[in-house]
Amino acid sequence: MKKTPFHDIHVSLGARMVEFAGYSMPVLYKDISSEHHAVRKQAGLFDLSHMGRVYFRGTDAMKLAIAIQTQDPVPMKPGRIRYGLLGMWDGGILDDILIAREESGFMLVVNAGNRDRDVAWFKEQAAGLNVTVDDATDRLAMIAIQGPKAVDIMLALGLPGAKDIGYYRFSQLPHPGGAIDVWRTGYTGEDGFELIFDASRGKAMWEAAMAIGTPLGLIPCGLGCRDTLRLEAGMPLYGHEIDRGTNPYEAGLEFGVSSTTPSIAATALKAIREAGVLRRLVGLEVSGPRVPREGCGVFAGTIQVGEVRSGTKSPTLEKNIATAMVLAGYATSDVPLTVDIRGNRVAATRTAIPFYRRPDRS
Repeated sequence: MKKTPFHDIHVSLGARMVEFAGYSMPVLYKDISSEHHAVRKQAGLFDLSHMGRVYFRGTDAMKLAIAIQTQDPVPMKPGRIRYGLLGMWDGGILDDILIAREESGFMLVVNAGNRDRDVAWFKEQAAGLNVTVDDATDRLAMIAIQGPKAVDIMLALGLPGAKDIGYYRFSQLPHPGGAIDVWRTGYTGEDGFELIFDASRGKAMWEAAMAIGTPLGLIPCGLGCRDTLRLEAGMPLYGHEIDRGTNPYEAGLEFGVSSTTPSIAATALKAIREAGVLRRLVGLEVSGPRVPREGCGVFAGTIQVGEVRSGTKSPTLEKNIATAMVLAGYATSDVPLTVDIRGNRVAATRTAIPFYRRPDRS
């Protein structure tokens, strides 16, 4: 099992460690609820070093970026980031990614469990092009500082330029020990930053962030609250809301698709868009004490019309929430729905995704 540069710190803090995407990762330090609320109210520190970090460089980097994902990278200026999808010939989703435009090419952040497959596919599509596909994951560390206090923590950490980085923008900022790539992105629904730097600096950076951030309410956070936070914020998780058999229109990810870019998936996605979809992802609030989980059937009367993709007890909303893929006709109709939770049919109400939006704290 692989270890991130922060593994020994997680163990020393008493984190509950689990295998995730081939890595030993902290699922929680104390409990999911307190870590979740810390991110919503103050700030949380996350180890993201398991995520894949891949560079495209060379004169044909743009050609490769156009081919393999659904966003249009041509108008992206250096310092811009977009959410995109690795689209296949049939319109299915190989992965969801962040793609950042650099002066010399592109950097992509891909899901940890898909990294090897994604990199192999990138190299396959790069055949005959003047472009290098550089998987830099093992030589870089990545952390996230997320929450209302994130800007204050970044300033105290010696990164004053962070406050001037716009949402879905990044900048390389000077810092003692070497420059740090700072992205104003995240997977929690809160303001925050993702920091990428040489793996050899991992321990020092984590300890500095905690020493500076603890008085501001920063606590270490694991994969458990990362999942509850992203679900409240309506952010998809590969293998749940999206997968190889799901297309962007079913998953409500139209914003991640450019209709003009000649990507590998373009022809299939155009046909899907014009024909319409047979199923759609919906948000549900589920009554009662039982929590809906992945795979629970969704019913209209006695007819199963879909299944739950993700579900949890929302710490912020104090409600049971779920995403479900249902037949398109039941996504917006008034027909009552129920969810089968361990043999019990529980009433479910359709609700908008995201379930939670951060308040304006300006």
